[in-house]
Amino acid sequence: MTGFEAVEYLHSFPRMGSGASLTRMQALMARLGNPEAGLKCVHIAGTNGKGTVATLTASILRQAGYKTGLTISPYVLEFRERFQINGEMISWEELGQITTEICAAVDAMEADGLEPPVEFEAVTAVALCWFARQGCDFAVLETGLGGRYDATNVVPGTLVAAITCIGLDHTAILGGTVEKIAMEKSGILKPGCIAVSYPAQPARAQRVVEAAAQRLGCELVTPDPEDVHRRRGLPFENRMEYGGYEVVLPFPGRHQAMNASMAIEIALALWRKGYEITDEQIIAGLEQASFPARIEVLRRQPLLLLDGCHNPDGAEALADTLKEARCHGLVAVMGMLKDKAVPQVLHTLAPCFERIYTVTPDCPRAMEAWELADLASQEGVHTTTCERLEDALAQAEATGKGVVVCGSLYLASQARPLLLDLAERDL
Repeated sequence: MTGFEAVEYLHSFPRMGSGASLTRMQALMARLGNPEAGLKCVHIAGTNGKGTVATLTASILRQAGYKTGLTISPYVLEFRERFQINGEMISWEELGQITTEICAAVDAMEADGLEPPVEFEAVTAVALCWFARQGCDFAVLETGLGGRYDATNVVPGTLVAAITCIGLDHTAILGGTVEKIAMEKSGILKPGCIAVSYPAQPARAQRVVEAAAQRLGCELVTPDPEDVHRRRGLPFENRMEYGGYEVVLPFPGRHQAMNASMAIEIALALWRKGYEITDEQIIAGLEQASFPARIEVLRRQPLLLLDGCHNPDGAEALADTLKEARCHGLVAVMGMLKDKAVPQVLHTLAPCFERIYTVTPDCPRAMEAWELADLASQEGVHTTTCERLEDALAQAEATGKGVVVCGSLYLASQARPLLLDLAERDL
C-alpha cells in the first residue's frame, strides 16, 4: 500500500480494545517474527515530560554515534513523526511496506479467531519493525497510555526505564489516584534495568516507583531537585547545571531542567552498563535537541509561543514559565478536548491572559469553542469565540500583544505551520 493508504489503514483501528492486556500486541508481534526481541531499549512513561525526556535521550545517543530509533506520541505536525531514526522520519515508501505486512499479520490474527489490535498497537508495531530492520543500536520508546499494558511494553530488552512526572490524567482508564497511575506507569520496569524517576516526583507516586524498583531488583536513580540549578539568562533562556553538566537547554521552564536531569541520568546509566557516551556528547545532545509545541518560542517581540499543555500539570508548567519570564498583557488562543480536566487547566492559565480566543480543535473529542469560552469566563477572563483558527490568530495578533497558543496538541498541530508563517513574516 502507499504511505497515504498506510496512514488511513492504521487510523481505521479502534482507539480502545476489549480490555487492558498485552495479549493482542504479543499476538501481532509473534506473527511479524518478534522483531522487538533484539532491540535494546530506553523506555519512558509518565504523565508529563515523557516526550521531552525521550527526545533529549535520543539526541544524546545520536551525538554519541549510536543509530537511535525514537517513538513519540502523539505527533504534532505529521503522522510520520511517530517513527524517527537519528532525527529522520520514516519514508512514505517504508511506512507503506511495513504497514502492508502488518495488515497481513492482522488478517492472520482474525483468521485464528483473535481480537485485532487497537490503533496504537498497530502503530507501535510499525516502529518496532522499522527499528529492527534498520539495525538500530537503541530504541527510545515513549509510552502512549499508562505503561504496564501499553503496546510499547512488549519489548523485553529494556536497559533503562524512566518515569517522568506523574499526575492525574486518563483517570477513567488508569485509576483515580496518583498511586494507581504510578503503579501502571511503573509497569515498564524490567528485572535488571536501571530505573530513573523525576526529581520532584509527588511523594505518593515516588513511593510506588521505589516499591516497584525494589521488587524487581532495579537500581533506582532519582535526581535531587536541589541539585538542579538554573542560571540567570534572557527571558525563556534555560541555563541549567546538574551533576557538573552546564547546559543551555532549547526548552524553557524549570520543569524542563528537571527533565534534562533525567536524560543525563539515563545517559549515565547506559554508560554504567558499558556503552560509550562522553560528557561532551551529553551536553551536545541536550543543547541540540528539538521538540515542537513544548513551550516553543517562535518569536520574542512581541511574544509568539506554542504549547500543547493539555492537562493540569502541563498548564502549571506553562503558567510558571510565563511568570518567570515576567510576561504581562498576554492574549491566548486556546482549544481543548472535552475528555480533559478543562476547568483545572483554565483555573491555572486564566490569570496569565487578558483575553482568551477560543477555537474548536480538529478532533472528534474536541470541546466546542463556545463551551470553552463559557468555562473561561467563569474564571474572570475576557473571551472571544472564533469559528476558525485563522480568525482567532488574526484577532490575537491585531492586539499587538504577546500571543500564546495553548491547549490540545491537536490544536498545536493545526496552529504551528500558521505560527511559523507569522514568525517568518516578522523577521
